[in-house]
Amino acid sequence: MNIVPVAVGAALGLVGAVFGAWFTARRQDRMWLREQKLKAGIGFNTAVSQLIDHLRGTRLGDDGAGANELADRMQEARSAIYLLCADETVELADALARRAWDARPSRGRDDRRAEHAETLDLLRRFTHQLRREIAET
Repeated sequence: MNIVPVAVGAALGLVGAVFGAWFTARRQDRMWLREQKLKAGIGFNTAVSQLIDHLRGTRLGDDGAGANELADRMQEARSAIYLLCADETVELADALARRAWDARPSRGRDDRRAEHAETLDLLRRFTHQLRREIAET
């Protein structure tokens, strides 16, 4: 009886099973991280947009969430971004959060309309950076 081919076959099967389990676990980790980044980004973008609109007084009515609640949601999502994302994404989130707090009504003021346009541009840059980072995960 030749045991060597059986042993080699069993060893290769074991190596294949271990590699398959490792590859599957790694893939699931990446998918989880991607999903968490996406959730954090959606939460952050939504809260920032609503906070800007609230502070500018353009879209949210009196029955909408107050600035404190919106800021809390923004901070919670930003905390997740801090934990999950790369430095460039975190820096853009910080800059965007600072800009959101500076939002003021812009009716009839060219300088404030320009500030709002810059804030929206920063929001687009953040979203683009996060999208790129998620795709690379």
